[in-house]
Amino acid sequence: MMLTLSISGPKQPGNDTDVYLEPLIDDLKSLWDGIRGVYDAHRGEYFTLRCVLLWIVNDFPAYGNLSGCVVKGYKACPICGDDTPSHRLKNGHKICYIGHRKWLPINHPYRRQSAAFNGKPEYGTPPKPLNGEEVLHIVEDINYIWGSKNRGSVGEKHGDRVCWKKKSKFFDLEYWKYIHVRHVLDVMHIEKNVCDSIIGALLEILGKNKYEIAAQLDLLNKRVKTDLQPKYGERRTRLPPGPWNLLRAKNIAVCNSFYGMKVPEGYYSNIKNLVSLKDSRLLGLKSHDCHTLMQQLLPVAIRFVLEKLARYAITRLCFFFNAICTKTVDVSKLDKLEEDVVVTLCLLEKYFPPSFFDIMVHLVVHLVREVRLCGPVYFRWMYPFERYMKVLKGYVQNLGVPSSQKMGVSKPLSCCTVSLVDRDLLNQAHLYVLENTDTTTIYYLRDGSLRDEENFVSQ
Repeated sequence: MMLTLSISGPKQPGNDTDVYLEPLIDDLKSLWDGIRGVYDAHRGEYFTLRCVLLWIVNDFPAYGNLSGCVVKGYKACPICGDDTPSHRLKNGHKICYIGHRKWLPINHPYRRQSAAFNGKPEYGTPPKPLNGEEVLHIVEDINYIWGSKNRGSVGEKHGDRVCWKKKSKFFDLEYWKYIHVRHVLDVMHIEKNVCDSIIGALLEILGKNKYEIAAQLDLLNKRVKTDLQPKYGERRTRLPPGPWNLLRAKNIAVCNSFYGMKVPEGYYSNIKNLVSLKDSRLLGLKSHDCHTLMQQLLPVAIRFVLEKLARYAITRLCFFFNAICTKTVDVSKLDKLEEDVVVTLCLLEKYFPPSFFDIMVHLVVHLVREVRLCGPVYFRWMYPFERYMKVLKGYVQNLGVPSSQKMGVSKPLSCCTVSLVDRDLLNQAHLYVLENTDTTTIYYLRDGSLRDEENFVSQ
C-alpha cells in the first residue's frame, strides 16, 4: 500500500510528521477492531476481518522521523542503539562506524589482530536489539513539543547523548510494541549509497573520495597502516596509494570497460550516458543502476585492475547483495550468510580507511537479521514505489501549476500509457456511482422520484 500526503509549506515537517498521520492511525485502529459481517465463500459463514500493519519501509532520514530514533551522530544505528560502534575522526571531522569484529565468533583470529584494524584487540560482544516493549518503556516519558524549534539539546559529551527523540505515533496501535521489526531498512537505498562510496573511492570522484590528507592523518593518529601515512617533502606532501587506489591508466581502463559493456534491452540503462571518459568517472547513477553494478557488473570491471586484497573484499560484498536480493531464501544458509558479511566488513576495515565507513556501510551488518524475521527483500524494498512515482510524475506536464493538469487514467505499470477521459463519459460514470450508492439515495429520492439528470450531476 502506498500512502500519499499533501503537506503544505516549503519544507517537510520532519519530526512533526506524526501530526499528519493522525487520520491514518485512526483508520488502522478501526481495522484492528475489525470489520464485522464479512462473508467467507469457502466456509459459507460470516467472520470479523482484522488488519495489521506489519512494518514500514522508507529511506533512512524518514526512518528517524517516523520511528523517533536518532539517525546521525554517535548513536545513528537504530538497531545497535546506545552500543553503536562509532568513533569521531579528529582530522576528518566526521563520525565513522568501525568495529565489526565484535560480530565475529569469539575465537575468530581477526579478534586478536590489532595492527590491521584499530590498534587494539576486540573482546566485545554484538549489541542486542531492543524489542518493542523495551523501546516503548524508554520513549514513553519523553516530552516532545510539536512544532517547537527548541527541542532541547543533548549532552555535549559522548556518554550523555540519547538515541531517542520522541515517541512514535505508531505506538498508539496496541499491537505495535509486539512486532519484532517495526521499521525495516530499505535495501535499495543502502545498496545505492554503498555503491556510490565504492565507486567514489575507486575512481577518486571529487566530493565522494574517502581518501584524502585528512584520512591519512587519522591513520597516523591511530598508529595503524603505517605504510599509508603521508610522506612530507620539502615542497609537497606525498600520499602513498592505498590498496583501493587505481592508477590513471587503470582508472581509464575501468571506465572503458563500463563504456563498452553490452547488456540485453531493458536490463540496464544506457551506461554510455553515465560514463565520462574525459573525467574518468561515472555520473548520474540511479538506484537501479547501482543495483545492477553491485549485483553483476562491478566485480567484472575491477577483476584485472585492482589489487587482490581490496578486490576480494569488494567482490564478497557484491556477492552478499546478490544473495539477499534473490526471490527464494534458504533459511538454513542465513547463519552462514550473516557470518560471511561480518567477515567482509572486517576485510573492508583492513584495507579501506576509516572515513569509508559511514552509517550506510554499517547497516549492512543488520540486513540478514531482517531477512530472517521479515522474509525476502523484494517484498519490502522501495523499487515498486519509486517506479510508480515516475508514472505519477508523467501526469504533470506543467511543473509550475501541477494542479491544472487534465485527469487521466493509467493502465498497469507494464504498459505505462496514459489515456485522457472524455468529460461526458466522466459525468456518466459519476452519475452511475451516485445512483448506486446507498448513502446518496436519500438526497435524490427525497420527493419519491429521480431528479433531472443534469441538475443531479451539477449538484
